[in-house]
Amino acid sequence: MEELKEELQDVNIDVNEIQKFLPHRYPFLLVDRVEKMSKTRVIGYKNVTINEWFFQGHFPGYPIMPGVLIVEGMAQCAGVLALKLINFDPNSEKKPIILFAAIDNVKFKNPVFPGDKLVYEVEVVKISGRFGKFKGVAKVNDKVCAEAEMMAAIQTE
Repeated sequence: MEELKEELQDVNIDVNEIQKFLPHRYPFLLVDRVEKMSKTRVIGYKNVTINEWFFQGHFPGYPIMPGVLIVEGMAQCAGVLALKLINFDPNSEKKPIILFAAIDNVKFKNPVFPGDKLVYEVEVVKISGRFGKFKGVAKVNDKVCAEAEMMAAIQTE
């Protein structure tokens, strides 16, 4: 990703707090923790284990994380950032839903295996009204596994 335009702050948003922002739950919650955040960027991660449901069939004898789930994990990190940016109160009873509007320029460069710590780095490209555009990179040990541009719509009702 480009040089940091704004200093990332250390944060400690664990899975319990993430669930106050996102409607996703196991087995589809793909972010374990958000570690760093600014007004334009977020860094979170997922610890990938052999117990993941998708490894049963993807692929027996050579388990790799499906690429679409890597992109979904980046999008979930973007969702936490977007809701922070619009000052969403995580204790509110009314929970917004963030939906994919578009996914562009997706590239899968390296597989993700059980035992990997999959780090998501996502930055805001633009937020306008109820739409947001984000650019994300997923890495394991600083090696790029996937990248994508994502557009999302925020539904508040």
